[in-house]
Amino acid sequence: MAFVSVYLGLGSNQGNRLENIQAALAALDKAFDCHYTALSRIIETKAWGFRGDKFLNACVLYRIFRKGTPEEHGMEILGLCKEIERMLGRNDTPEYDVDGRRVYHNRTIDIDILFYGKERIDLEELTVPHPRIGERDFVKIPLAEIAKPSLRAAFPEIFA
Repeated sequence: MAFVSVYLGLGSNQGNRLENIQAALAALDKAFDCHYTALSRIIETKAWGFRGDKFLNACVLYRIFRKGTPEEHGMEILGLCKEIERMLGRNDTPEYDVDGRRVYHNRTIDIDILFYGKERIDLEELTVPHPRIGERDFVKIPLAEIAKPSLRAAFPEIFA
């Protein structure tokens, strides 16, 4: 049986932010049929890319059974994350400005796939490693707490 380390970023800036993150973790545990391997501290940060309330952010590591190709399994995980976001009250759809840049909004929960093992996934719907990790302290700070040395070695440009 092959397992893969999946790193996720979590964020919430609406409602009871801590309860939203705890509910997301419980739902992820259930979806992956295992408890997470590592969880960073939960930090408070300013909204990034828009004016909004402060976020609580964390990163979490799961070791899960690998199913299919990284692309197939990555898309399955993305679907689970989006389903959990909807279950917890997130109902927005991605929005883009006239120049094609993403427009960000407040959210009850956001779950991003940061890494899928040491794989690179480049699909229209999913890019792994997450392309904006390096720009986002709200990801880099908690990720640094739980990133294994093998991940740091595989992606030195992100952890420089």
